[in-house]
Amino acid sequence: MIHGFTIASAAVPPLFALLALMLAGVVMVSLLLLRLKQSMLSGYFICGVLIANSGVLGLLGGGESHEQVSQMAEFGVELLMFTLGLEFSLGELRFLRRLAFLGGGWQMGLCMGMTVAVSAALHFSSWQGVVLVSVALAMSSTAVSLKSFQDLGLEASPGARMALAVAIFQDLFIIVFFLFLPLLLPHEGVAPELMPRLGSLALRGGAFVILAGVAARWVIPWLLNAVTRTRSRELFTLSVIGSCVGLAFVGGLLGLGLALGAFVAGLAVSESIFKHRILADVMPLKDLFLTLFFVSVGLMIDVRAAMILWLPICTLTAVLMLSKAGLITVIARRLGLAHKQALMAGIGLCSAGEFSLVLLQQTRSAALWSDDTQQTLLVASALSMGLLPALLKFGIPLGDWLVKKGWGRGKPLKFDAGSLRQRVAGLSGHAIICGHGPVGEKLNNALLDAGVQTLVVELNVETARRLQREGQTVLFADACHEETWELTRLKNARLVALTFPDATVNAQALGLIRALRPDIAVLARARFSSDVERLKRLGATQVVNDETEAAKSIVDQAAKLQGT
Repeated sequence: MIHGFTIASAAVPPLFALLALMLAGVVMVSLLLLRLKQSMLSGYFICGVLIANSGVLGLLGGGESHEQVSQMAEFGVELLMFTLGLEFSLGELRFLRRLAFLGGGWQMGLCMGMTVAVSAALHFSSWQGVVLVSVALAMSSTAVSLKSFQDLGLEASPGARMALAVAIFQDLFIIVFFLFLPLLLPHEGVAPELMPRLGSLALRGGAFVILAGVAARWVIPWLLNAVTRTRSRELFTLSVIGSCVGLAFVGGLLGLGLALGAFVAGLAVSESIFKHRILADVMPLKDLFLTLFFVSVGLMIDVRAAMILWLPICTLTAVLMLSKAGLITVIARRLGLAHKQALMAGIGLCSAGEFSLVLLQQTRSAALWSDDTQQTLLVASALSMGLLPALLKFGIPLGDWLVKKGWGRGKPLKFDAGSLRQRVAGLSGHAIICGHGPVGEKLNNALLDAGVQTLVVELNVETARRLQREGQTVLFADACHEETWELTRLKNARLVALTFPDATVNAQALGLIRALRPDIAVLARARFSSDVERLKRLGATQVVNDETEAAKSIVDQAAKLQGT
């Protein structure tokens, strides 16, 4: 039977056979995980592990086909770096700069420090290995974390924004780290002294910055403008991929790494008019090749070795996730997040990340640690990423339970408590506005112009501080906490407006409001039509639906344009 399979497969290129098996396996395993409401990312790893340990690789060309898949996976990493550069937003960084630089800086510094201390205590083989492991384990999974927040409908929550801010800092950090990575890897023969290597790196880096600047300012915009006039979608996609690969190739030639070159290529077109079309064209390719990358990581995992090393793997996974979650929760609290939101940020960032796997894969040939250590690091990193969605889902009831048990109760707010208490105590017949985004701000201004006193409940500490400086009565509090509504003098209010679009948060707030004031008018906002009836059943007097209002506006504008 095996002999017949070998003869039949001789007519099929080994790489093609392996790709067919990988993609079919990914689809089947992912469908099963989706039915179980688990992350598809786990399916990619599982598929690679099953293929690597089933003996199929030996029938499909063995190490040669595996090496070719790894090369394609590296292209997936380059596309990931390209899209990171493309999606990098200076505007978003300016808005989140405090959370990004303070939160991200403390997170990376403390996590790396803890890892260095543990590695030193375990007598790690080399200082280069200690640095690489500390960076790899300090990184978090941006893709899994933000996708998990979205799946739970919490992408606009303060916890998710904290996770986004730290992820931005981590992206910046890893780009700089990739630049210095060649200095950390051992060289064959006699290694040159550090200062000449740094000088050479500075010269090569300067040359690359000049070339990338010229490409970003003149070459790439001219090329994309010329291609756009042809109205050929295929040529546009080829030009985008060509620009990415071209700058990555230049970065590789200069010894700066393909990944850094790809990131700069994305950065070069991030502020151009072509940004969103490029994202639409590149995303499917990136997803395909990144899938190959995660499967290729699974191919590197030896189940027999992992079973022997189950204790250090489980220990490392548990210590990694618990220590990072606890550390980031404390940092988030210090930066002003409410307790439950700080916990959600901590859980969302507690795993290893995609770049952890990239670093471990790229430094595999440097032999900085033993094969057993490599297996332990790989499996623990993959396992932590696979567990993250379930842990984040568990974090919601855990946070509620901790708050009910008194976690954080009685903690002073970070504002002038005396002045705030006097202002709130003097409120009567006021409107309570939960959330001060674009919608909440317009409603607040309209009510103030009409002579109505307002109290804003806001969970973004920067917004709350700004409003306080402007003289607005504001509570830095969570609308899902019973204590918040006691502080708002709800019994004396005339109106409550829930201006954020998160139906889950609005539903929790409605339950608390109706328990204290069954008669008060509550205006709620819903992003989707399916949430309108649910919020009305829970006690909303009126629900404004984003989809319905957008449809009305489009119809009105279309009628005006037609002159009807």
